Amino acid sequence: MATTDLAALDTPCVIGGRTFGSRLMVGTGKYRSNAAMVAAIEASGAEVVTVAVRRVDLDRSKEEAILHHLDPSRFFLLANTAGCYTVEDTLRYSRLARAAGFNEWVKLEVIGDQQTLLPDTTGLLEATRILAAEGFKVMAYTNDDLIMALRLEDAGAVAVMPLASPIGSGLGLLNPYAIRTIKHRLSVPVIVDAGVGTASDAAVTMEQGVDGILMNTAIAEAQDPVRMATAMRLGVEAGRLAYLAGRMPRREVAVPSSPLTGMLG
Repeated sequence: MATTDLAALDTPCVIGGRTFGSRLMVGTGKYRSNAAMVAAIEASGAEVVTVAVRRVDLDRSKEEAILHHLDPSRFFLLANTAGCYTVEDTLRYSRLARAAGFNEWVKLEVIGDQQTLLPDTTGLLEATRILAAEGFKVMAYTNDDLIMALRLEDAGAVAVMPLASPIGSGLGLLNPYAIRTIKHRLSVPVIVDAGVGTASDAAVTMEQGVDGILMNTAIAEAQDPVRMATAMRLGVEAGRLAYLAGRMPRREVAVPSSPLTGMLG
């Protein structure tokens, strides 16, 4: 079936009242060049592209700047607070992004440990409450912890983004049960963020029923980012359709695929 027919087999992805055609979201870091970044993003089919406001030049007029190469009429640019270790820094850079011309959306990160890059969920919850009250549409990056996911939803997050595994690890989905449980219990969309390493990881992750995946390193550090971006797009689509289709039950015995009745003697 052609990719263009996928829309007939699924409902749109809606986050914070906005509809997105693609369930794959991508980042902009670690690419060998801006040209490689743009080519990979285009191959991914992603609409949502994240930009780390603490790490990039926000002056679009500079040709070497990432933003110079990202057309906001083609991509939904989502500011993120990567590299922020305190609530104060997270708030500062979220507000800076909006003042610099981004929208009111923010992918919120408060990192708690420099070695593992795991989230500071206490700080994240505080920052989510503050920014949601200021009118931000917060997509909160967090651990695969159901209780924190529920609290972030209550705090006003428009999407909760549990990790598959640590940032940049490429280990894939470590705890499918936790992700399925979070998706089952939350009303807001669940976007898995961090740790997906290859297309099979993307498919397995989407088979848990989540609404989408955000990834960066897996594409940017692939030997061929364009091919990997294409593979990730197809992996996300395949996993989503497999979830909607409903897989056959697992059995520990063989079952014939053809009926036994009416066999020729």
